[in-house]
Amino acid sequence: MSQNIEKLKDKIAQAHLGGGEKRIAKQHGKKKLTARERLNYLLDEGSFEEIGILVTHRTTHFGMEKEIYYGDGVVTGYGTINGRLIYVFAQDFTVFGGALSETNAEKICKVMDHAMTVGAPIIGLNDSGGARIQEGVRSLGGYADIFYRNVQASGVIPQISAIMGPCAGGAVYSPAMTDFTLMVQDTSYMFVTGPSVVKTVTNEEVTSEELGGASTHSTKSGVTHITSLNDISCLEDIKKLMSYLPQNNKETTAKLPYILGDEIRDSLETIIPDSSNKPYDMHGVIKGIIDETSFFEIHKNYAENIIVGFARLGGRSIGIVANQPMSLAGVLDVSSSKKAARFTRFCDCFNIPLLVLVDVPGFLPGTDQEWNGIILHGAKLLYALSEATVPRVTVITRKAYGGAYDVMNSKHIGADLNFAWPTAEIAVMGAKGASEIIFKKEIQEAANPEVKLSEKEAEYAEKFATPFEAAQRGFIDEVIMPKDTRRKLLKAFSMLENKSVVRADRKHGNIPL
Repeated sequence: MSQNIEKLKDKIAQAHLGGGEKRIAKQHGKKKLTARERLNYLLDEGSFEEIGILVTHRTTHFGMEKEIYYGDGVVTGYGTINGRLIYVFAQDFTVFGGALSETNAEKICKVMDHAMTVGAPIIGLNDSGGARIQEGVRSLGGYADIFYRNVQASGVIPQISAIMGPCAGGAVYSPAMTDFTLMVQDTSYMFVTGPSVVKTVTNEEVTSEELGGASTHSTKSGVTHITSLNDISCLEDIKKLMSYLPQNNKETTAKLPYILGDEIRDSLETIIPDSSNKPYDMHGVIKGIIDETSFFEIHKNYAENIIVGFARLGGRSIGIVANQPMSLAGVLDVSSSKKAARFTRFCDCFNIPLLVLVDVPGFLPGTDQEWNGIILHGAKLLYALSEATVPRVTVITRKAYGGAYDVMNSKHIGADLNFAWPTAEIAVMGAKGASEIIFKKEIQEAANPEVKLSEKEAEYAEKFATPFEAAQRGFIDEVIMPKDTRRKLLKAFSMLENKSVVRADRKHGNIPL
């Protein structure tokens, strides 16, 4: 009995050593942590319970029988973050480069199954060179087992992936199917094919960082939602993100204690410029509405003409989708439509109410947009908002033109409450363009066409480019003063808290992917 206990202690000690974690960690300049250090920092102190610590691989050829490490390159288990149950796995790059094996995949699948069964989030800390080549199809099958579970868990429990090292080949598809992907600057990268293959096939010279680093995926591809400076920062970002999310799709996010105070925000009164052609920062509007310092932006550096993120309003977690006039005048384009649609669908999956702030002059014109499918991608956002059954409230701050007015959570696609500021302009198009079409003959025949155009532009703006015409039709529920926005929204979301929608009986819709 005593001999068995000593053997167990020895094996556990070996498992904790990994394949040389300390040596590897010191070689990275940005304080790259080991797999166990990451889990210890992420989870509440003393809460981690490991599953499968004595698992080893089953390969008996290519000399693999001489290379045995307990845990087989991945640490799996469960613990708590701020007292909430969380399932986790952390790949250990010091064991065969974190390569996925048959048993390695089985361990990951086991915690994913547990997470689904009890309804708790799953967090994966990825740091792997890909499939373990020595195992052939068994490692590929292991990836497929994980992919299948990603899909089954989608919309049921929150899934978060942190890329904290390499993630290449088939390995990238699991994070891509999770809800949020975080990357660490300079120490992580993701790509389907690496620089050497790219050079062979296309003759392009590119580094790993340029091809699939955190900066590339946060600005160009949109693959990553959050970029962190280092491992510690990444783990802190995960903790913060989790605070806005519920445990599963049957629950809502816990409401934080909140005491009503001065809910009138005078700063909002002066935020809209005198000229409708001048930009302003929509972040200022968001700041003037939400609980102080509660905004957590998602996809910050990608498609900057639209803002998405989480915030709190009276202690409640909400999702925000907002046009950004500071970038491309806030137009909708291919990237911003995809970004907003994805975020909208996540919020709807997990019972997070949506606030939509509108200042949109329309869809971005041009051959590039048309040839890259703006019709399909714009329809994604339209579909996502139309499908959403969570409480949905819209505030139009300035422009709401053309089809973009419809798409941005209008009353016509099922929004619960729609407010507008007095500065709102709701019309088919801008006053100048509309006047040039409607009054074309009068302008051409006028003694001074420019003066006549200005007169007609003012006439059109007075009649149509206001929120009052829409309010008279019931398309706007109330025209409110900007300073009253927070107070109105607090009441609106409180009123809608128990909203319930019965959906049509169908397997699922067919979103224009």
